[in-house]
Amino acid sequence: MILSGVIVNSVAVGLGSLLGVFFRNKFNKKIIDTVMSGMGLCVLYIGISGSLKGQNILVAIGSIALGGIIGELIDIDHRLRKFGLAVEAKFKSDTEESLVEGFLNATMVICVGAMAIVGSLQSGLIGNHEILYAKAFIDLFVVLAMSATMGIGVFFSAFLILFYEGAIVLFAGTLSPFLSALVIDEITCVGSLVIMAIGFNILGITKIKVANLSLAPFIPIFIYLFM
Repeated sequence: MILSGVIVNSVAVGLGSLLGVFFRNKFNKKIIDTVMSGMGLCVLYIGISGSLKGQNILVAIGSIALGGIIGELIDIDHRLRKFGLAVEAKFKSDTEESLVEGFLNATMVICVGAMAIVGSLQSGLIGNHEILYAKAFIDLFVVLAMSATMGIGVFFSAFLILFYEGAIVLFAGTLSPFLSALVIDEITCVGSLVIMAIGFNILGITKIKVANLSLAPFIPIFIYLFM
């Protein structure tokens, strides 16, 4: 089944989120704050390690710049926030931050990374779901920690990842002629830079609109297409 890796990943995110919410009330604020800081450091580590795969700094700079311009013009952050607020209104969440911020942060962490893109491409191109299965295992624990600190909003990222990864899998055949090993390395690098921004946000150092950079990892495909 071509979407089996995507489905397993989505289910793992949903399950991890629910477990995190369940355990949330069993910890005091000090523990939650410490776990949140630890999560920020872990996300930074993932971003830094992946960013080192890049081989051309100009491609990374251009991809971030172009991705940011396109993201701001579309205003992806605003659209995702509107979606989160609509869901919050429907479920009558207690606070905006507990749902919207949790939804946005979790969506960016689990969708923007190189594993989501490369794993989905492998599923669609050669039917190999190993990367997405491994990602599902990692995501389960990541979102468990995030939902324990950010609330139920994290759960709704499971639906976004189903759509996001599913779309990449289904359109992978169209992209295959443009995906050399070099391009995949640059996709990994740019995606990891965006993940670093998430880590800084979680730590409270910055307030970057990461959603508006979410298209940046796809820009290397077009850069190398015209090089």
